[in-house]
Amino acid sequence: MNEATDRFPLGVGNALPLAAISVAPRTSASKMVADALRSAIVDGTLAPGAPLRQDAVARHFSVSAIPVREALRQLESEGWTKVEMHKGATVAPLSADEAREIYEIRAALESLAVACAIAAHTDATLREAQAFCDAARSEADPALYVARNEAFHMSLYAPAARPQLLELITTLHRRGERYLRVKFGLPDHKTVSDREHAALMRAVRRRDVQTAQKLLTEHLLGTGELLYRLLQESATDALARKGKTTRVPRDASPFTSFKA
Repeated sequence: MNEATDRFPLGVGNALPLAAISVAPRTSASKMVADALRSAIVDGTLAPGAPLRQDAVARHFSVSAIPVREALRQLESEGWTKVEMHKGATVAPLSADEAREIYEIRAALESLAVACAIAAHTDATLREAQAFCDAARSEADPALYVARNEAFHMSLYAPAARPQLLELITTLHRRGERYLRVKFGLPDHKTVSDREHAALMRAVRRRDVQTAQKLLTEHLLGTGELLYRLLQESATDALARKGKTTRVPRDASPFTSFKA
């Protein structure tokens, strides 16, 4: 086995400060590992294709193999990792088709959710949704914006009292997190999204179901198509650069900013 596949990439040159993390209960350890790996994938610390060897991950987080196996199984079900025979787990690649499909499904489910929720909104829930909308608009950090964006969307649907529907939507939000970050490469994407959020919020306040559904569907399908184009262009550029390699010093590590 060579160095690239025999150890966990995050272990290069930066041991984690694990003293403050309690991992005694197996479920807590599994969740801790899954959350840390998911965050590292979202922010790009763990790139598509990066190996996730169970033994190396376990050593890195100072846990046994069982919670690591559970964490990787959870991440695979969410689309963050893929497992291949004789290769083990790796970070799943970004896919233009998957990105577009996630937003197509979100458009259908969230259109239903907002229709079910509007009549049940109260002054209190509308104030909460508006606060989340404002928080997303004022958030400049891409990592934090992803959470603010999800909180705003989910606050619009919460009064629907459809737990299974909301669970499906939440899962799709999780699967779409790292795709949403692709948009941050565009200088005006956030301004457009903030404007669309504000228009959607106004429609919900007016209890205008038809307009809210229309705005939400356009917002999500538009994002899906944009991501599809960006990822297709990125794949084309990657093919054009194929065969060209850049030597990286052995002591260089792209993971110094990783935190559990």
